Amino acid sequence: MTEFMQYFANGLVNGGIYAIVAIGFITIYSVSKVINMAQGEFLMLGGMITVALIGMELPYGVAALVAILAVTLLGIFLQKYIIANVKKANAISLIILTIGFSTLLQGAASLTWGKDAFSLPPITNSAPLSIAGVNIAMQSVWILGTVLIILVFLWFLMSKTMLGKKITACSINPMAAKLMGISPVKMSMIAFGISGATGAIAGIVIAPLSVTSYDVGVLLGIKGFSAAILGGLGNPIGAAVAAFLIGILESFGAGYISSGMKDAFAFLILIAVLIMKPSGLFGERSVGKGGL
Repeated sequence: MTEFMQYFANGLVNGGIYAIVAIGFITIYSVSKVINMAQGEFLMLGGMITVALIGMELPYGVAALVAILAVTLLGIFLQKYIIANVKKANAISLIILTIGFSTLLQGAASLTWGKDAFSLPPITNSAPLSIAGVNIAMQSVWILGTVLIILVFLWFLMSKTMLGKKITACSINPMAAKLMGISPVKMSMIAFGISGATGAIAGIVIAPLSVTSYDVGVLLGIKGFSAAILGGLGNPIGAAVAAFLIGILESFGAGYISSGMKDAFAFLILIAVLIMKPSGLFGERSVGKGGL
């Protein structure tokens, strides 16, 4: 039973990481209908920039805030100067465009920091929690807490603020929103900025638990995208649930079947579910409908 619960706890942590990435995908898609395949690189840059700034003797908190701001601005840059300037591009063209941007960011990171792996010190140095024989690192608690905070933030933003109502209007009917004086382009820029921020936060909170490097965002980005599809593209709560499901089943599969198949389980689950329910577990909907 202890082994079972340990695998379950590890799966929750992995699922939390995938959930943060998936929420970034959905934040952008819900407003602009763009699938941003550079989301994993936002995560990578959050961790790498923080490592670099700490190496320049900036305090941990300051380095993290600067990294989040930098990646947020990068997200806005991607929308304003690249996505928005591609006229009448179809969905496939935009996906390929973001893949190209992702490759560019990987190359720039490789040239800047090399191909070595780096790690961050834990946010808190507390001893691991031990619950019924299951050990949980405090950094894992930070990851799960970060998922909860991001979900609550998005719910509050979309349900309780005027900005959220504008974003919701653009996600439901961009033309009607434009006629009401709301700029879909500006709302899309904000969505890309939020996505960049959540990606950077994910990169910062996972780096102390594992490592970060120029290519760390590739696989995490794919798994986050899988969770977004599995939960129902456009459905943040569904994506978070799907991400935890993927993380848990992946952990059990690695523990009881084969660790060599660990990364394949997410895609096997995705294929199986989409064959039975192409719209995902919870169906697609706008991020603004019903709050979150």
